Amino acid sequence: MRIKHLVLDYNGTLALDGKLLPGVQELITALALRFEIHVLTADMHSSCTRELSGLPVKIAVIAGNPEDAAKLAYVRTLGAASCICIGNGMNDRLMLAACGLGIVVVGDECAALRACLAADIVAPGIIQALGLLKNEKRLLATLRN
Repeated sequence: MRIKHLVLDYNGTLALDGKLLPGVQELITALALRFEIHVLTADMHSSCTRELSGLPVKIAVIAGNPEDAAKLAYVRTLGAASCICIGNGMNDRLMLAACGLGIVVVGDECAALRACLAADIVAPGIIQALGLLKNEKRLLATLRN
């Protein structure tokens, strides 16, 4: 796989109730050395820009309706096969299915069943999901056949 982009859902994945989860900032900073990082959000809490301030990410506020189609279109503009996508919601399922590697996280907001079925990997939280990308041997162990 030739992955260039890491595409992350914001609320429910990186954040809970609009607040960035502990430990995420450090992992994003480390992974930005390997990937161009994109954060997709409807920004329901109007906090994404503030919470991610100073981090090496591109923020895209998804205004399209339906959101799932807007997220998929965004990933396709990047080249879906060159993306790792991480999300948890029903509105993430199309991008999780289309990308090179889809990871669904089951955090405090839980995860939509259709998102789980669309993903290649299910992680118990964002720290574990990003940890897989930081430690490639863990990722390979998960994906080996």
